Amino acid sequence: MKHRKEVLIGFAVGVIANTFGTLVYIILFSDLSISETFNAAVRQGHVGSLLALGAILNLVAFFGFLRIKRDYRARGVMIATLITALVILYYKIFA
Repeated sequence: MKHRKEVLIGFAVGVIANTFGTLVYIILFSDLSISETFNAAVRQGHVGSLLALGAILNLVAFFGFLRIKRDYRARGVMIATLITALVILYYKIFA
């Protein structure tokens, strides 16, 4: 039961890191607002790229958890990253 909680914490950190990374990328490199940038990415088919750039922060979280010997939390970050990859694949194929 304790391991499940650790994986869920890692998953939450992975989702938050991805969201934060995406928002930071939009704020730094876009002249539009956050919602306008996201809508433009949807129209132009660049949502997958936007999510992939945001997922770079998951690397920091993953290796940080491994470094401090929190393997189950690192596993949760990996699950969040894999789900992000599946979402990106969905957008690349169907959108």
